[in-house]
Parts: sequence; C-alpha cells; structure tokens
Amino acid sequence: MREEAIIPHYTEPFRSILIFGPPGSGKGTVGKFLSSAGNHFHLSSGDIFRSLSPESPAGKLYHSYASRGHLLPDEVTIQIWHHYVHGLIATNRYFPHQQLLLLDGIPRTLQQADLLKKYIVVERILVLDIDNPDVLIKRIQRRAILEKRTDDMDPQVLRTRLDVYQKETAKLLQHYPHSLLSHFNADQKPLKVLRDILVSTSDLLT
Repeated sequence: MREEAIIPHYTEPFRSILIFGPPGSGKGTVGKFLSSAGNHFHLSSGDIFRSLSPESPAGKLYHSYASRGHLLPDEVTIQIWHHYVHGLIATNRYFPHQQLLLLDGIPRTLQQADLLKKYIVVERILVLDIDNPDVLIKRIQRRAILEKRTDDMDPQVLRTRLDVYQKETAKLLQHYPHSLLSHFNADQKPLKVLRDILVSTSDLLT
C-alpha cells in the first residue's frame, strides 16, 4: 500500500496576476498593497533571488549576473522560482486554492513566459507605465538608501536594467491576449495609482 506524501505535491496551475513595469515603477508597492487588501500572495522575484545565499551555487550565479544588471538564464530562473513557490506551500504561507499569486518581476522574457505556462493561469496583467528614465533612477536610488540594497546604487547598472526591460520584458505585452492587459499611469502619486488599480481589479480580488 502506497503511503501518502507527508507534504503533498501541488500540481495544479496557480491562478495569477502579473505585475509589469520598469524598475522603480512601483511593482512592489502595488503587489504588497493588493496582497494586504485582498488576502492574496505577493511574490517578488527580486526578493527570491536577493535571499539566495551568496555562497550557494544559485546565489553565486545570480550575483554574477545581477552585478552587471543582467538577467539569470531563463531555465534557471524558473527552476528557482518554482522550487521557492512549493516551499511557500509546504510551510503554509501560500494557499493556492484560496489565494491569487501576485507575480512581480516574472516572467521577464518570452522564454520565461513559455516555461511558466504549465505552472500558472494568468487572470490579469497590470502594466505600470512610466516613460522618464531619470525619474525611475531617482526612485530606485532612494529605495536603495532606505532598504540598503547595494545592487540599486550604480547608475550605469540601473540604466542597463532599464534597457533590458525595454528590449526584453516589454515584448511580453504582445505575447499575451490584449483582453488581459490593464495599463496604469505610474507617474502619479502612489495612492492614485493604487486607487486606479483597485477600481480595475475589484471584481477579481474580492
């Protein structure tokens, strides 16, 4: 007689909302607010990778790319992400049957989106639009001081990250059905951005 696993492996796709926007556009603020307001789970890929031990193989690989403003290889990114999500389920922090997964910072490339197809069902995509790179860099550097994030201090690395977003991640918006996309002006005060998003997503979050 086969024994049941002590920690069952969750195999159904996760119902998800994707949050897109260049670095500094406020994805983390939006994700945390919607998580608190609707009891859903906000998961930032940046938080996942920054939490990796610098001495671990995954940590060494991540830091070698991040220090130059580049992205990890797509297969490695999704492998680490998927392992982390199952760790959240196993430790009773994320309940996929009850909560939407608010994904901030993933996918970032077309290949990542293809790799994620078997793991998530995209319910909505929130796009935070802001065009002025100087505004974004100032925001990121201010955040770096407050949160002691040394990877966000170098202006050249930041401009590389913005270029990567424009060249790679923005293409993803053409990959998904137009009906899933909701655009928001992220150059407003944060409360106005959150107001607009709540009005747009209240049917899904409640």
